[in-house]
Amino acid sequence: MASEEEKKAVFDAESAKEVVKELRASFAAGKTKSYEWRSTQLNAMLKMMEENEPQILAALRDDLSKPELESSIFEVAMVKSSCRVALKKLKHWIRPEKAKTSLITFPSSAEIVSEPLGVVLVISAWNYPFLLSLDPVIGAIAAGNAVVLKPSEIAPATSSLLARLAADYLDHSCIKVVEGAVPETSALLEQKWDKILYTGNGRIARIVMAAAAKHLTPVVLELGGKSPVIVDSDINLQVATRRIIAGKWGCNNGQACISPDYIITTKSYAQKLVDSFKCELERFYGKNPFESKDLSRIVNSNHFARLSKLLDEDKVSSKIVHGGERDEANLRIAPTILLDVPQDSLIMTEEIFGPLLPITLVDKVEDSFDVINSSGTKPLAAYLFTNNKKLKEKFVATVSAGGLVVNDTTVHLTEHTLPFGGVGDSGMGAYHGKFSFDTFSHKKAVLYRGFACDAFVRYPPYSRGKLRLLEALFNGSFFGIIRALLGWFKS
Repeated sequence: MASEEEKKAVFDAESAKEVVKELRASFAAGKTKSYEWRSTQLNAMLKMMEENEPQILAALRDDLSKPELESSIFEVAMVKSSCRVALKKLKHWIRPEKAKTSLITFPSSAEIVSEPLGVVLVISAWNYPFLLSLDPVIGAIAAGNAVVLKPSEIAPATSSLLARLAADYLDHSCIKVVEGAVPETSALLEQKWDKILYTGNGRIARIVMAAAAKHLTPVVLELGGKSPVIVDSDINLQVATRRIIAGKWGCNNGQACISPDYIITTKSYAQKLVDSFKCELERFYGKNPFESKDLSRIVNSNHFARLSKLLDEDKVSSKIVHGGERDEANLRIAPTILLDVPQDSLIMTEEIFGPLLPITLVDKVEDSFDVINSSGTKPLAAYLFTNNKKLKEKFVATVSAGGLVVNDTTVHLTEHTLPFGGVGDSGMGAYHGKFSFDTFSHKKAVLYRGFACDAFVRYPPYSRGKLRLLEALFNGSFFGIIRALLGWFKS
C-alpha cells in the first residue's frame, strides 16, 4: 500500500490545476512582463547551458547514444544561439510597431503592441530533447509568458536533467518542468492554457488539438512527414551524397523530423547515386558501422521493432542494396539504402524516422514533383539537388512543404531568420528567432485619436450625400471626396 508521501507525489488533474493556478497568479501580478525579467531568465538559461554542457552531453548519450559533436552543435550550441539572438533583439521585438492610418480615422495614429498570451504549455519530443524543449521556451519567455515544459519520457535522463536544471537556474514561480508520461500529459491537457506547442507525431497531435479545442486554446503543432530529396544528374555527386548523409544519418541516425525520408532520382542515374552512397558511408562510418561512435542508436525496442517491420515486408526486403544489418540487443541498425521500392509498401507510406533510405525511380527528374504531390500530404521539409535554374524555380513553385532547401539538407533549421514549421499534415504554426516571439505573443491593435475633426457624416440622420462622402473616404480617393462635397453643397 502506497504511503501518504507517494500518494501526494502523484501528478494528477488536481496537481496540474494547482500548477496552472500558481503560474496564473505570477502572470497576473505582472512578474513576467518586464524586460528585466525576460532578459534575466534568458541569461540564466544561457548560463545553465554553458555551465552544464558535460551533464547535458552525458544525458543525451544515455538516452540516445548521441555522438558528442551532434549533441554539442545541434542541442547545446543551437539553444545557446537562440538565447543570444533573443537577448540581442528583445528590446526591438517588444517595442510597439508603428502602423499607418487612413482618411477614415484622420487625424489619428496607430501601433501594434506585442503582449504575452499568458500561461503556455510546451510538450517536447525525445529525438532532440534539449533543443526541442528549450527553443520554444526561449520564445515563450522572450514574449513574457509563464511556461510549463513537459519533456518526453522516452528520453528519461534528459527529462530528469531538464527538471533539475530548470529548478536551479530559472524562476520556479513562472517556469516549471513537469515530468511524466501519458497520465501526466493528460492531466496537463485538461487545463486551460493560453497556447500549446506540441512537437511529435500526428496521432498525439490530434489528441492535443481535441483537448485544446475544449478551451478554444490555440496550438502550434510541429510534426513530421516523409521529407523527399530530389537528385538531378547535373550535380557534384560527392558533395550531394555527403550532404544527404549528414542530414540523414548525421542527424540522430535518421531520427529527426526533417531528415531525408526518401530519394527520387532517374532510372539512368540511380546506380551512380547508390555507388556514391556506398563509398561515402564507408568513409564516414567504416566497414562495420556498429563499431562507429558517430551513429546514434535507435531510441528503444518499440522503434527498433517498427523499423524492422518496414525492412521485413516481403516486397521491400529484396530491395536492400546496402546495409540492412541489425543488432537488436544494442538497438543498432546499419545505414541502409533500398533501391526501387514499391510506392504501396509500408516504408513508402509511413514516416521512417530511422536509418533507412529508400530510392524511388522516375523516367525524368521533372516527374519527381508528381510523386511528391500525389502522396496527398505535405512534408515538413523537401530537398532538391540540381544546377538547373528552371528546375529550382519549379521546385519552389510546385512543392508545398514546411521548408525547402536547394543543394543541401536540414541546414535551414539553423537560420533564426527563417520560420520553422509545417503545413497540412506536417503541422501548423512556426517558431525560431522572431517567429518564436511572435508565436507566443498577441498582436494587439491600438488606435489613438483626439477630439478634433469629429466627422458629422458618421452620425444620423443618414443621407445620400453622407453615403457618397463615406464611400469616397473608404476608397481613399481625394478627388472622390472633393466630388462628394461639391455634390453635397449643390444639393
